[in-house]
Amino acid sequence: MVIIKTKEEIEKMIVAGKVLANVHHELRNFIKPGVKTIEIDRFVENYLYEHGASPEEKGYEGYPYSVCTSVNDEVCHGFPSEYALKSGDILNVDLVVNVNGWLADSGWSYEVGEVSDEAKRLLRVTKECMYKGIELARIGNRLGDIGAVIQEHAEKNGYSVVREFVGHGIGREMHEDPQVLHYGKAGHGLRIREGMVFTIEPMINQGKKEITIDKNGWTARTKDGSLSAQYEHQLAITKDGPIIITDQGDC
Repeated sequence: MVIIKTKEEIEKMIVAGKVLANVHHELRNFIKPGVKTIEIDRFVENYLYEHGASPEEKGYEGYPYSVCTSVNDEVCHGFPSEYALKSGDILNVDLVVNVNGWLADSGWSYEVGEVSDEAKRLLRVTKECMYKGIELARIGNRLGDIGAVIQEHAEKNGYSVVREFVGHGIGREMHEDPQVLHYGKAGHGLRIREGMVFTIEPMINQGKKEITIDKNGWTARTKDGSLSAQYEHQLAITKDGPIIITDQGDC
């Protein structure tokens, strides 16, 4: 069941979204070669508690960390660890922020040091995929319109779209209806209505779309070892178009 949000409830999520966006902006200065991904986890957790928020991911279905840090061929749900970032890595940091029971969810990708032109292009196209999907998140359109435009743009540029993970509704719970696929056919799927709140979070692979799951039961990575990138925003559907709850300047 899709839970339609009121303007007041959306405003509460916008408060959480501001904290989330601010910590991502802080990470732009923090992330550099030599930084361990577990240090990113600690940095984010401390920042959230200092700003009246908490990390919703920590403890979710047993997940042990405050963020997901996915590096290079890791598609999503990468565990923070003692791995020290190297120049040339690409890194996605995904976090969910809780402020007074209302949630904001966004994953931003970062270049570590000097990255290759191929990696830069993958990041650029992935971000474009997300924003093309957001542009179609309007009253009267269908969820399939979002997936279709993302798939078209990714494949036109020679990339593939991960199928196993999708966008989702969000509010007081991290994962609500509807599911938002990042592939599909235009004109299909649930019709978009005012008051819906959901994420768009395409995971785009440089190689083939197939993935594997690590022994930890969480971390997904490309089966062929190719690079993967992701960008995610949370948005609310209004009569004037989508509001990006997690956007305080370009991600």
